[in-house]
Amino acid sequence: MHSLENRARRFASHAHASRDQRRKYTLEPYIIHPAAVVERVRSVSHSEDMLAAAWLHDTVEDTDVTLKDIDQRFGRAVAELVEMLTTPATPADCPRIEKTRAALLHMACASSHAKTIKLADIIDNTCSIITYDAQFARYYLVEKKLQIEVLTEGDPHLWRQARDILDAGLLTLQQEPHRVSQDWLSRLTAEYRDGYSQRTAKG
Repeated sequence: MHSLENRARRFASHAHASRDQRRKYTLEPYIIHPAAVVERVRSVSHSEDMLAAAWLHDTVEDTDVTLKDIDQRFGRAVAELVEMLTTPATPADCPRIEKTRAALLHMACASSHAKTIKLADIIDNTCSIITYDAQFARYYLVEKKLQIEVLTEGDPHLWRQARDILDAGLLTLQQEPHRVSQDWLSRLTAEYRDGYSQRTAKG
C-alpha cells in the first residue's frame, strides 16, 4: 500500500504533467519545484500531512484539481494545508499590489505547519530569480520579504534561510549591473505595507 506522501507525489506529478506545466525560466517539468519544497520540509520537523501538502501545494492554484479533490483523496488535514497555501482568487485585472496584499492577509492566518511549507516554497523560488529575471526580481523580492514577516511561526531554520536569501538578493539588485536604488525599494515596500496595514486594521 502506498504511503500518503507517495500518493500525493504521484497525484501532483500527474496533475501538473496533464497540463504540460513547466518551470517558467528553465522549462523543466514543474514537478521539480514541489519535489524541492518537499525535501526542504523534510529537512526540518514535519509530519506526513505536511509532506503530502508540500507535493500538492500548487495543484489547486495551477491545475484543474479542487480542494474537494484533495479532501476526498488525502483527508481534511492535508486539504486544509493546501487551502492555506493557495493564493486567494482575485479578478484578472486586479493590480499585482492588491494580489500581494490579499496573499499576505491569507498567509498571516495560516497554521505554523503551512507557514513552514510556504517558507520552503519561497526559498526554492528565490534561489535563482535574479539570474533569470532581474526586472521581475525587484518586485518579487520585496513582496517575499514582506511575506516572511507573517511567517515567523514557521520553522525557525527555514525562516532564517529565507530571510538571508532575500536579503542577499536585494543587496545584489543594488549593485552592478542592476543598480536598483535603496530609495526605490523602500518606497515599494512602504506602498505594500501601507495597504496591508489598512486592511489588517479594518479586519
